[in-house]
Amino acid sequence: MATPSFAAGAYASIQGMGAGSLARKPATFTTATDNGPDFGAMVGKALEATADAGRKADSQAANVVSGRSDIVDVVTAVAESEAAIETLVAVRDRVIAAYEEIMRMPV
Repeated sequence: MATPSFAAGAYASIQGMGAGSLARKPATFTTATDNGPDFGAMVGKALEATADAGRKADSQAANVVSGRSDIVDVVTAVAESEAAIETLVAVRDRVIAAYEEIMRMPV
């Protein structure tokens, strides 16, 4: 299980990535014969969704402090944010493992 400090560190990392890198359009790697989904756009959307979950958790925490929201809403938002971060990290790990496997293939 992730600790609160781990989640806070991951959220801070995503906030740093989201400011500039998500504002520009991701690179497109499709070919003339391949009209499938754009992997870069898919990853960009996943990063944006994860960052949005973190922003929602921050907003809910601020609402509780000011007395405009319930603690249950904060717990739910933080749990959603944590699940999004864990999913993103798992996908990243799988992509890295796939890359390493490709690099081990004989040419």
